[in-house]
Amino acid sequence: MKVSFKTDIGCTRSQNQDAVFVSEKPVGPLENLFIVADGMGGHNAGDYASKKAIDLIFSSIREDEEDSGISAIQRGITIANREIFIEASQNQEKSGMGTTVVVATIENGMLEVANVGDSRLYVLSKGDLIQVTRDHSVIEEMVRKGEVSREMAQKHPKRNLITRAVGAEEEVRIDLFDVDLSDVDAVLMCTDGLTTMVEDAKIAEIMSLGMTVEHKVAALIKEANAGGGKDNITVLMIESMFDEV
Repeated sequence: MKVSFKTDIGCTRSQNQDAVFVSEKPVGPLENLFIVADGMGGHNAGDYASKKAIDLIFSSIREDEEDSGISAIQRGITIANREIFIEASQNQEKSGMGTTVVVATIENGMLEVANVGDSRLYVLSKGDLIQVTRDHSVIEEMVRKGEVSREMAQKHPKRNLITRAVGAEEEVRIDLFDVDLSDVDAVLMCTDGLTTMVEDAKIAEIMSLGMTVEHKVAALIKEANAGGGKDNITVLMIESMFDEV
């Protein structure tokens, strides 16, 4: 398995509220664990929320003796949501904080995914980039209702408004997905700092280039910054998923 990741502050923000976690070694019942989070909240609250969510999810999964696979991930996100919500309710400086999360694990040729918010997971298959997760955002709801086109959504002023976040409410709804990796060449996890700056076709083009995964990640970050870098950018890419099987 070849894994590379990078987080970048972008060109306009004063603080990086994204966070990323990678473990190619087992964590609790999981063979591996990958997490990308994009925090929200004033002052340092967004930065705190994204890192806190990752810490809580990791700790929950590491200590989980009852669940396995996606159930362990789901439990970890639920615990993170509760803890962050309570802390935000009790601390005025952290009021309103929350974070997106997209969490994945690979085992026996299957990719298991959970997400809350608009950070995304894609797979690249035979040159085609396929979005696995579904954005929990105002603009995504508008696209599904036919109120705006997918092309218009890319530049819409409401594109950054999300409808779900870890810690935003007492209960959290988590979307779950599984993907057979037999025809998948690469997995991409990222925050919206990439997807609002770079079209999917360009992302697929860069991911298909004949260079190392580290260079592809760097190229995606560079492309997002070249497009304006209006948000923090986090990219995590996985290739050669079956090298150790």
